[in-house]
Amino acid sequence: MLKSANLSKVTTLDIKTTVNTDNAKKIATAALLPFIGLVIFLFLWNVAARNIDTSLGQFPGPTHVLEQSSVLVDEHFAEREKATKFYERQEKRNADRIAKDPSYEPKIRSYTGKPTFLDQIWTSLYTVMIGFLIASVIAVPLGILCGLSQNAYSAINPLIQVFKPVSPLAWLPLVTMVVSALYVTDDPMFSKSFLTSAFTVALCCLWPTLINTAVGVSSIDKDLVNVSKVLSLSKIAHITKIVLPSSIPMIFTGLRLSLGIGWMVLIAAEMLAQNPGLGKFVWDEFQNGSSDSLARIMVAVLVIGVIGFMLDRLMLAIQRYASWDKSIALR
Repeated sequence: MLKSANLSKVTTLDIKTTVNTDNAKKIATAALLPFIGLVIFLFLWNVAARNIDTSLGQFPGPTHVLEQSSVLVDEHFAEREKATKFYERQEKRNADRIAKDPSYEPKIRSYTGKPTFLDQIWTSLYTVMIGFLIASVIAVPLGILCGLSQNAYSAINPLIQVFKPVSPLAWLPLVTMVVSALYVTDDPMFSKSFLTSAFTVALCCLWPTLINTAVGVSSIDKDLVNVSKVLSLSKIAHITKIVLPSSIPMIFTGLRLSLGIGWMVLIAAEMLAQNPGLGKFVWDEFQNGSSDSLARIMVAVLVIGVIGFMLDRLMLAIQRYASWDKSIALR
């Protein structure tokens, strides 16, 4: 009995050791392989950059790009410091005038400095989220309608197939003219260029969410539909209790695709509409033609890619939170 107990303990210990070793190998592999891929990419980038000469000089390598990213951050804080000093001077000037003349009404002016690279990032994120929300508010209800009604789907599907492949470059002139014609006000809350970019994004990222929502709703298990009929659920209750929970995975698949498309579309829209943002930053640097312009453009390209990846991870995390299926992997 003693030998049997000892053997059992040894076996259990061996199993735990094996499991821990396997987990350690998996963690090491998951961390090491991306690192190796990144090192290889940086090496090839550096080699290629040394052999490419452009009209603006040598193509920027990783070191030059890293240097310019630091410069762009320093420029942002320098601009913020200028803005702070501007408001301090204005406040002091107004206080002195009021001290001399209590009836004086102080004039408040806004700082009109050039937007920095970090400001452009925030502007692009804000713009894409507004366009994405507009598209989602339209696409999800319309997709649910198409999924529940074959007649509605048959009526709307031709429009989907016609407008889905249209390039943002084709939408942009039309949106620009419509916004200019309809958005006429002496005190605008939003600039016309911002609305043009946001609506162009909405038009281009509308379709993946609409299609995936319709497919998800139409693919609901028939047993769940029968349960809804047995319980005599109202239309609203059927949608909220049966349709939405069952189709959430497909809806979020469409939302992730739409957000990715919207982020790509936004850069082109900002370049052409001249709306402040990463797209305009890239265009301005290209037009600037300085020796550091290519490195700054490369910084913007990398930032655009990283933000796109982070937006996708964010949508996947929200999907895990909202879905009944918590086994969705963050991959």
